[in-house]
Amino acid sequence: MLSVFANAFRTPDVRRKLLFVLGMLAIYRFGAVLPTPGIDYNAVQQCVALVQDNTLYSLINLFSGGALLQLSIFALGVMPYITASIILQLLTIVIPRLETLKKEGQSGQAVITQYTRYVTIGLAILQATSIVALARTPGALLQGCDLALIPDTSIPILLVMVIVLTAGTAVVMWLGELITDRGIGNGMSLLIMTSIISTLPGQMWGIFRGNGVFAFSIVLVVGVFMILVVAFVEQGQRRIPVQYAKRMVGRRAYGGTSTYLPMKVNMAGVIPVIFASSLLYVPVLFTQLSGSTAGWAQFISRSFSSSTSFTYAATYGLLIFFFAFFYVSITFNPDDVADDMKKYGGFVPGIRAGKPTADYLRFVLNRLLTAGALYLLVVAIVPYAVFGAMGIGAQLAFGGTSLLIMVGVGLDTVKQIEAQLQQRNYEGFLG
Repeated sequence: MLSVFANAFRTPDVRRKLLFVLGMLAIYRFGAVLPTPGIDYNAVQQCVALVQDNTLYSLINLFSGGALLQLSIFALGVMPYITASIILQLLTIVIPRLETLKKEGQSGQAVITQYTRYVTIGLAILQATSIVALARTPGALLQGCDLALIPDTSIPILLVMVIVLTAGTAVVMWLGELITDRGIGNGMSLLIMTSIISTLPGQMWGIFRGNGVFAFSIVLVVGVFMILVVAFVEQGQRRIPVQYAKRMVGRRAYGGTSTYLPMKVNMAGVIPVIFASSLLYVPVLFTQLSGSTAGWAQFISRSFSSSTSFTYAATYGLLIFFFAFFYVSITFNPDDVADDMKKYGGFVPGIRAGKPTADYLRFVLNRLLTAGALYLLVVAIVPYAVFGAMGIGAQLAFGGTSLLIMVGVGLDTVKQIEAQLQQRNYEGFLG
């Protein structure tokens, strides 16, 4: 493995891209610990120490890598961008203009991406204003700690804080897009993975210190087992054989080759898990920011603040199923694939070209999506059940989700590095 990494860093283009990604991730982690102007850093640290074992704060703090509770300049993290992406993808179905843009290819996608940026900034302003409004009142943001997080609550100071938090979200979005364009891998996914990894050492140390060696060992065994399962399933695919008929152009014959259409068992990747986690994060955060004590607020806090509750697990599972089918439905269209195959003289052996091929692909796709969604559900829920039975569920926020995201994003990034190396005749990571 070390020799493979050495080969990667010996390749100038790959080395430059990897170093660029590492540099962007380092900037992201620096911003995640840099306090927002106007914050009393010592008071924040004391309050975080008091509430760090609260499941509610663990849930809403996961995707920011600890930045939210620290009230750093990147406190909002990638959540506004993820929420904006969900909103735009849902609107693509109901708004004809967005659906038309989606079908225009790269140029249309660029316009949708620009709309996503605008929505992200709007959500960032809303969330930053809510967080600052709560932080200025002792005990409102971090319940159970009555220290003054913002010593000077004058309007200019609060306005500067809102601007800094919103600008931080814009910078995070920019870093993610830079990684995607100039580095290797999906930028936003890598930022999320970095945030999750940054919180794991502290969580594991807390389990070792508070629950002993046995509980720590069980967590490691479950984690390693789930990593192996995820890595195995993520590599699984159904290969649909495709035959291209010969075509005569003048005196030359073209086509006549056999290939296959790869369809992964988990075609949606980690997107359903990220989207489901994000939506479950919204009602909990809204309840926390509103400070309401009404019946609905108490129900949300009781049902969705703990990853071990039945309501949380059932809602989480339903959202994973929904987003698994929804996301693949907008990224893989059997009708378009069948039309493209027919246009270039391709067909599935034993299946007529055109609509019969589309129906066959849709049948295979639905079976794969069902298996993939069940796999995501099992991997996401099983760690909750095990850790909840051990009484450490509150100390490992999103255990299954964290593993899915880390392994899924890691495998995807490794595959992209593999592709870069194969272009230069190097032995790859997965070869």
